[in-house]
Amino acid sequence: MNGNRQLRVLQVVDTLGMGGAETWLMELLRLWSKTGVVQMDFLLTSGNPGIFDEEARRLGAGLHYATFRQSSIAQFARRFRQILRGGCYDVIHDHQDYASGWHFLMGFGVLPRLRVTHVHNPWLHMEANYAVGLRRKLAAIAGKDLVKILATHVCGTSREVLNKYSFEVGQHRGPEVSVVHCGIAIDKFNANVEYDRQTVRREFGWAPDVKIVLFVGRLDRAFEFDHPQNHKNSWFALNVARVALRTEPRLRLLMAGAGEHERQELERRIAEWGLQGKLNLIGIRRDIPRLMRAADVLLFPSQQEGLGMAAVEAQSVGLRVLASTAVPREAIVIPELVHFLPLSEPVTRWSEMLLDIMSPPRDPAEIYRSAMEVSDFSIANSARKLLRVYGGTGASEGRVA
Repeated sequence: MNGNRQLRVLQVVDTLGMGGAETWLMELLRLWSKTGVVQMDFLLTSGNPGIFDEEARRLGAGLHYATFRQSSIAQFARRFRQILRGGCYDVIHDHQDYASGWHFLMGFGVLPRLRVTHVHNPWLHMEANYAVGLRRKLAAIAGKDLVKILATHVCGTSREVLNKYSFEVGQHRGPEVSVVHCGIAIDKFNANVEYDRQTVRREFGWAPDVKIVLFVGRLDRAFEFDHPQNHKNSWFALNVARVALRTEPRLRLLMAGAGEHERQELERRIAEWGLQGKLNLIGIRRDIPRLMRAADVLLFPSQQEGLGMAAVEAQSVGLRVLASTAVPREAIVIPELVHFLPLSEPVTRWSEMLLDIMSPPRDPAEIYRSAMEVSDFSIANSARKLLRVYGGTGASEGRVA
């Protein structure tokens, strides 16, 4: 950074939706709109509006829509270069893994001097692209090579996901590689637990003594165990709760996440089981901290994770977590709250452990708060680390040739 001059950053994402990267970027925007340290704009490559667009505009961000698809590459490139020329950006921060290499190639000559590729998504998304066909596989391989040539920095939400994408912290050649976790505003998770436990139970018409299992994540398309494209493993989670209900009739499941078509099919299955009102698919929710304060356990059986921010958020309210061993251990802040099982274990074993974890009363969230506030996951610490990345080269010295 150059003295006290405001740093101008273009963030590249698909849509400003409810994903982990996008919610982190919105927390950064809320923070930096108060301090004035960074002016953040967004390039939205889906071309579609998202749930946070209006708030982002109110906070002073410029939003640019440019569809990045095979059928519109030329139009995207023209629009992208126009945005770069007009924005006078110091940094471009691209959150679309190998695709960022193609973006940087299309902007060559008008790119900022500092170019960051950020890897968030689990490797299974890339494997799915490879499986589509040779053209998609070759495009991804070329994108990786372009990142290594054109990016100045590569960040990952965990060391594990960086390694999956063939980037190593401290590597001697190519861009500088580092772990930059997404951050959360700890104070948003600090409300009264007992009040939220009561209001959530009233919202769903449940008795005060019900035990709530919470699942957070986009619903998967495949209704089978071990499907290679299942990310959050929603079908597996639903069956774990179903089996646990046979032992603990007070158990209730809240499954929050996008996927309208998938939700309709899952609700049909729930109806066939006769478990309406006990296994609940509640769609996209903007009160996840409230639901976490009300729950007794977070069920997190992902097949892969870039990190697993829902598990981090759960720890901030003292909520116990049952996660798959595929979730990076870097998500652990408070070890006594996080429990792991391999996905190779049967559903019955998962249901037994779920019931064991949720049986004891929850400890007060306050006893864990200081650990969260000093962790890399607090938004203040996350922002400081990112600013160090942004200040790592002469961001104000001009454009690359």
